[in-house]
Amino acid sequence: MPARTFSPDDALRLDNQLCFALYSASLAMTKLYKPLLDELGLTYPQYLVMLVLWESDGPMVSELGQRLSLDSGTLTPLLKRLEAAGLVSRLRDVADERRVHIHLTAAGRKLKARAAKVPGCVLAASQCSLAEVLELTQRVRQLRERLAA
Repeated sequence: MPARTFSPDDALRLDNQLCFALYSASLAMTKLYKPLLDELGLTYPQYLVMLVLWESDGPMVSELGQRLSLDSGTLTPLLKRLEAAGLVSRLRDVADERRVHIHLTAAGRKLKARAAKVPGCVLAASQCSLAEVLELTQRVRQLRERLAA
């Protein structure tokens, strides 16, 4: 099949913009997550931190930031709020006090069971099969990696 071309006018149509499709989908996804995360007492960025910690407890702040693509200026206040809520603790490395590890508290570990319903609610709202969601996620991840390269 030949490559599709756009006229200059078509290229500037809002509905043909990948950036707008991603942006508006992100807004819709955030709107969907809000009531689900309100029940957990979490913001969306806090939820992302908790997801990482539920996968692997105890990463360094720098590793957490790298995994979430967040700088320390954004991550530090977020972690302080999670610590104030009793969900995580920040512990300095005994070998190097510049390194801070983030650990789940008992309450943070317990919250995982309550959060387990969130992915199913999102899947149902998407009206996609699990395979479709996983494929879409992989394609968006590949796009992100290409754009970052």
